[in-house]
Amino acid sequence: MPVGTDKMKSSQDSVVVLFKGGRLPDWHVLSPQQRTDYSAQHVELMLEVAHTHGMMTLEGFKLLEPQHAWERFWVMEFPTLEGAEAWIEAEMAPPYGIYGYYEYYLTRRFAQEYFADWTTISRVEPRPRIPVDPQDIPILDVDRSSCVLLEFEPEPPSAMLPPETERRRELLKSVAQEHGLIRLEAFQLIAPQNDWLRAYVIELPTLAAAEAWILAERESPQAVYWSKTMHLAHRWAPAFFARWLPTEDTG
Repeated sequence: MPVGTDKMKSSQDSVVVLFKGGRLPDWHVLSPQQRTDYSAQHVELMLEVAHTHGMMTLEGFKLLEPQHAWERFWVMEFPTLEGAEAWIEAEMAPPYGIYGYYEYYLTRRFAQEYFADWTTISRVEPRPRIPVDPQDIPILDVDRSSCVLLEFEPEPPSAMLPPETERRRELLKSVAQEHGLIRLEAFQLIAPQNDWLRAYVIELPTLAAAEAWILAERESPQAVYWSKTMHLAHRWAPAFFARWLPTEDTG
Protein backbone atom coordinates (compact mmCIF):
# COMPACT_ATOMS: atom_id res chain seq x y z
CA MET A 1 0.00 0.00 0.00
CA PRO A 2 1.10 3.64 -0.34
CA VAL A 3 4.05 4.76 1.68
CA GLY A 4 5.56 8.10 2.63
CA THR A 5 3.04 9.23 5.23
CA ASP A 6 3.13 9.43 9.01
CA LYS A 7 -0.11 7.45 9.12
CA MET A 8 1.65 4.36 7.74
CA LYS A 9 2.87 2.87 11.00
CA SER A 10 2.34 -0.26 13.07
CA SER A 11 0.32 -0.34 16.27
CA GLN A 12 2.05 -1.52 19.43
CA ASP A 13 -1.24 -2.12 21.24
CA SER A 14 -1.56 -5.82 20.41
CA VAL A 15 0.01 -8.83 18.71
CA VAL A 16 -1.85 -10.43 15.79
CA VAL A 17 -1.24 -14.02 14.75
CA LEU A 18 -1.89 -14.74 11.08
CA PHE A 19 -2.37 -18.44 10.45
CA LYS A 20 -2.49 -20.39 7.22
CA GLY A 21 -3.99 -23.73 8.22
CA GLY A 22 -5.78 -26.87 7.19
CA ARG A 23 -6.30 -30.53 7.98
CA LEU A 24 -3.82 -33.20 6.88
CA PRO A 25 -5.12 -36.28 5.00
CA ASP A 26 -4.74 -38.49 8.08
CA TRP A 27 -7.48 -36.50 9.78
CA HIS A 28 -10.06 -37.85 7.36
CA VAL A 29 -9.00 -41.44 8.03
CA LEU A 30 -10.08 -41.15 11.67
CA SER A 31 -13.51 -42.42 12.64
CA PRO A 32 -16.31 -39.84 13.03
CA GLN A 33 -16.29 -40.46 16.78
CA GLN A 34 -12.54 -39.84 17.03
CA ARG A 35 -12.87 -36.59 15.10
CA THR A 36 -15.72 -35.51 17.35
CA ASP A 37 -13.80 -36.34 20.53
CA TYR A 38 -10.56 -34.71 19.39
CA SER A 39 -12.42 -31.60 18.22
CA ALA A 40 -14.20 -31.24 21.57
CA GLN A 41 -10.91 -31.51 23.46
CA HIS A 42 -9.36 -28.97 21.10
CA VAL A 43 -12.20 -26.46 21.44
CA GLU A 44 -12.17 -26.72 25.23
CA LEU A 45 -8.41 -26.07 25.34
CA MET A 46 -8.55 -23.15 22.92
CA LEU A 47 -11.46 -21.53 24.78
CA GLU A 48 -9.40 -21.68 27.96
CA VAL A 49 -6.49 -19.92 26.25
CA ALA A 50 -8.80 -17.31 24.71
CA HIS A 51 -10.29 -16.40 28.07
CA THR A 52 -7.07 -16.62 30.08
CA HIS A 53 -5.19 -14.30 27.76
CA GLY A 54 -8.00 -11.90 26.83
CA MET A 55 -8.28 -12.76 23.16
CA MET A 56 -9.37 -9.69 21.19
CA THR A 57 -10.06 -11.10 17.71
CA LEU A 58 -10.75 -14.55 16.28
CA GLU A 59 -11.77 -14.62 12.66
CA GLY A 60 -11.48 -17.26 9.99
CA PHE A 61 -11.69 -17.23 6.19
CA LYS A 62 -12.08 -20.19 3.86
CA LEU A 63 -10.27 -19.95 0.54
CA LEU A 64 -12.42 -20.35 -2.55
CA GLU A 65 -9.56 -22.37 -4.02
CA PRO A 66 -7.51 -24.31 -1.41
CA GLN A 67 -3.75 -24.20 -1.84
CA HIS A 68 -2.82 -27.84 -1.17
CA ALA A 69 -3.07 -28.33 2.62
CA TRP A 70 -3.78 -24.63 3.20
CA GLU A 71 -7.52 -24.04 3.09
CA ARG A 72 -8.26 -21.49 5.83
CA PHE A 73 -6.75 -18.21 6.93
CA TRP A 74 -7.11 -16.95 10.49
CA VAL A 75 -6.62 -13.62 12.26
CA MET A 76 -6.11 -14.01 16.02
CA GLU A 77 -5.33 -11.00 18.20
CA PHE A 78 -4.04 -10.80 21.77
CA PRO A 79 -2.97 -7.91 24.00
CA THR A 80 0.42 -9.57 24.62
CA LEU A 81 2.97 -11.82 22.95
CA GLU A 82 2.42 -14.30 25.78
CA GLY A 83 -1.17 -14.81 24.67
CA ALA A 84 -0.15 -15.36 21.06
CA GLU A 85 2.48 -17.93 22.09
CA ALA A 86 0.02 -19.76 24.34
CA TRP A 87 -2.52 -19.98 21.50
CA ILE A 88 -0.01 -21.39 19.03
CA GLU A 89 1.26 -23.95 21.53
CA ALA A 90 -2.27 -25.09 22.42
CA GLU A 91 -3.42 -25.24 18.81
CA MET A 92 -0.65 -27.66 17.89
CA ALA A 93 -1.14 -29.85 20.98
CA PRO A 94 -2.10 -33.51 20.40
CA PRO A 95 -4.27 -35.31 19.68
CA TYR A 96 -6.04 -32.76 17.44
CA GLY A 97 -2.89 -30.81 16.68
CA ILE A 98 -0.96 -33.65 15.05
CA TYR A 99 -3.44 -33.69 12.16
CA GLY A 100 -3.04 -30.04 11.24
CA TYR A 101 -1.11 -27.98 8.70
CA TYR A 102 0.37 -24.85 10.31
CA GLU A 103 1.98 -21.63 9.10
CA TYR A 104 2.07 -18.96 11.80
CA TYR A 105 3.15 -15.34 11.44
CA LEU A 106 3.39 -12.73 14.21
CA THR A 107 2.29 -9.27 13.09
CA ARG A 108 1.11 -5.86 14.24
CA ARG A 109 -1.90 -3.97 12.95
CA PHE A 110 -0.71 -1.50 10.33
CA ALA A 111 -1.85 1.91 9.02
CA GLN A 112 -5.17 1.91 10.87
CA GLU A 113 -5.44 5.69 10.75
CA TYR A 114 -4.55 5.80 7.06
CA PHE A 115 -7.32 3.38 6.02
CA ALA A 116 -9.91 4.64 8.52
CA ASP A 117 -11.95 6.55 5.90
CA TRP A 118 -11.75 4.00 3.08
CA THR A 119 -14.77 1.90 4.04
CA THR A 120 -18.16 2.87 2.64
CA ILE A 121 -20.41 0.20 4.20
CA SER A 122 -20.80 0.03 7.98
CA ARG A 123 -21.49 -3.32 9.59
CA VAL A 124 -21.88 -3.72 13.33
CA GLU A 125 -22.10 -7.28 14.55
CA PRO A 126 -23.12 -7.55 18.21
CA ARG A 127 -21.11 -10.10 20.12
CA PRO A 128 -23.28 -13.09 21.09
CA ARG A 129 -23.30 -14.00 24.75
CA ILE A 130 -24.24 -17.65 24.24
CA PRO A 131 -21.15 -19.60 25.36
CA VAL A 132 -19.57 -22.21 23.13
CA ASP A 133 -20.23 -25.78 24.26
CA PRO A 134 -17.25 -27.98 23.23
CA GLN A 135 -19.54 -31.02 23.25
CA ASP A 136 -22.06 -29.44 20.91
CA ILE A 137 -20.22 -27.88 17.97
CA PRO A 138 -22.63 -26.90 15.16
CA ILE A 139 -22.12 -27.65 11.50
CA LEU A 140 -19.97 -24.77 10.25
CA ASP A 141 -20.18 -23.06 6.88
CA VAL A 142 -19.01 -19.95 5.08
CA ASP A 143 -20.80 -16.61 5.02
CA ARG A 144 -21.61 -15.93 1.36
CA SER A 145 -22.97 -12.43 1.97
CA SER A 146 -19.57 -10.95 1.08
CA CYS A 147 -16.29 -11.78 -0.62
CA VAL A 148 -12.88 -11.37 1.00
CA LEU A 149 -9.61 -10.72 -0.79
CA LEU A 150 -6.49 -11.84 1.10
CA GLU A 151 -3.49 -9.93 -0.21
CA PHE A 152 0.18 -10.50 0.60
CA GLU A 153 2.57 -7.71 -0.29
CA PRO A 154 6.40 -7.58 -0.29
CA GLU A 155 8.55 -4.67 0.80
CA PRO A 156 7.58 -1.58 -1.24
CA PRO A 157 10.26 -0.93 -3.90
CA SER A 158 12.33 2.23 -3.55
CA ALA A 159 11.85 2.92 -7.29
CA MET A 160 8.24 4.01 -6.78
CA LEU A 161 7.64 7.74 -7.18
CA PRO A 162 5.12 9.78 -5.15
CA PRO A 163 2.84 10.41 -8.18
CA GLU A 164 2.63 6.65 -8.79
CA THR A 165 1.78 6.04 -5.16
CA GLU A 166 -0.97 8.64 -5.25
CA ARG A 167 -2.38 7.26 -8.53
CA ARG A 168 -2.66 3.80 -7.01
CA ARG A 169 -4.39 5.21 -3.95
CA GLU A 170 -6.91 6.98 -6.18
CA LEU A 171 -7.61 3.81 -8.17
CA LEU A 172 -8.27 1.70 -5.09
CA LYS A 173 -10.34 4.34 -3.34
CA SER A 174 -12.49 4.65 -6.46
CA VAL A 175 -13.21 0.90 -6.28
CA ALA A 176 -14.01 1.26 -2.59
CA GLN A 177 -16.50 4.03 -3.36
CA GLU A 178 -18.10 2.40 -6.39
CA HIS A 179 -18.42 -1.14 -5.05
CA GLY A 180 -18.86 -0.53 -1.32
CA LEU A 181 -15.77 -1.49 0.67
CA ILE A 182 -16.85 -3.20 3.89
CA ARG A 183 -13.42 -3.26 5.53
CA LEU A 184 -9.72 -3.04 4.90
CA GLU A 185 -7.37 -4.32 7.60
CA ALA A 186 -3.59 -4.33 7.26
CA PHE A 187 -0.97 -6.28 9.19
CA GLN A 188 2.81 -5.95 9.13
CA LEU A 189 5.11 -8.84 9.97
CA ILE A 190 7.32 -8.57 13.02
CA ALA A 191 9.84 -10.77 11.17
CA PRO A 192 9.56 -10.09 7.39
CA GLN A 193 9.47 -12.99 4.94
CA ASN A 194 11.36 -13.12 1.65
CA ASP A 195 8.18 -12.73 -0.41
CA TRP A 196 5.91 -10.62 1.79
CA LEU A 197 5.97 -7.98 4.50
CA ARG A 198 2.31 -7.02 4.85
CA ALA A 199 -1.02 -8.81 4.63
CA TYR A 200 -4.42 -7.26 3.93
CA VAL A 201 -7.96 -8.46 4.59
CA ILE A 202 -10.14 -6.62 2.07
CA GLU A 203 -13.87 -7.34 2.28
CA LEU A 204 -16.30 -6.35 -0.45
CA PRO A 205 -19.99 -7.15 -1.02
CA THR A 206 -19.61 -9.32 -4.13
CA LEU A 207 -17.18 -11.34 -6.18
CA ALA A 208 -17.49 -8.74 -8.95
CA ALA A 209 -16.34 -6.06 -6.51
CA ALA A 210 -13.35 -8.17 -5.46
CA GLU A 211 -12.47 -8.69 -9.11
CA ALA A 212 -12.64 -4.92 -9.65
CA TRP A 213 -10.19 -4.43 -6.78
CA ILE A 214 -7.79 -7.00 -8.27
CA LEU A 215 -8.02 -5.29 -11.67
CA ALA A 216 -7.23 -1.91 -10.10
CA GLU A 217 -4.17 -3.42 -8.41
CA ARG A 218 -2.96 -4.76 -11.75
CA GLU A 219 -3.63 -1.50 -13.58
CA SER A 220 -1.91 0.73 -11.03
CA PRO A 221 1.41 2.31 -12.04
CA GLN A 222 3.14 0.36 -9.27
CA ALA A 223 2.21 -3.03 -10.74
CA VAL A 224 5.36 -2.99 -12.89
CA TYR A 225 7.51 -2.86 -9.73
CA TRP A 226 5.56 -4.89 -7.27
CA SER A 227 4.26 -8.46 -7.43
CA LYS A 228 1.60 -9.42 -4.88
CA THR A 229 -0.14 -12.68 -4.03
CA MET A 230 -3.93 -12.59 -3.77
CA HIS A 231 -6.52 -15.20 -2.76
CA LEU A 232 -10.32 -15.03 -2.72
CA ALA A 233 -12.15 -16.28 0.35
CA HIS A 234 -15.39 -16.15 2.35
CA ARG A 235 -15.71 -15.50 6.06
CA TRP A 236 -15.75 -18.79 7.96
CA ALA A 237 -18.67 -19.24 10.42
CA PRO A 238 -18.37 -15.68 11.82
CA ALA A 239 -21.33 -15.95 14.21
CA PHE A 240 -19.86 -19.05 15.84
CA PHE A 241 -16.34 -17.74 16.32
CA ALA A 242 -17.58 -14.40 17.66
CA ARG A 243 -18.82 -16.43 20.65
CA TRP A 244 -15.25 -17.42 21.55
CA LEU A 245 -14.21 -13.96 22.68
CA PRO A 246 -14.35 -13.07 26.37
CA THR A 247 -17.15 -10.71 27.35
CA GLU A 248 -17.18 -8.25 30.21
CA ASP A 249 -19.00 -10.69 32.45
CA THR A 250 -16.92 -13.76 31.50
CA GLY A 251 -13.46 -12.37 30.68
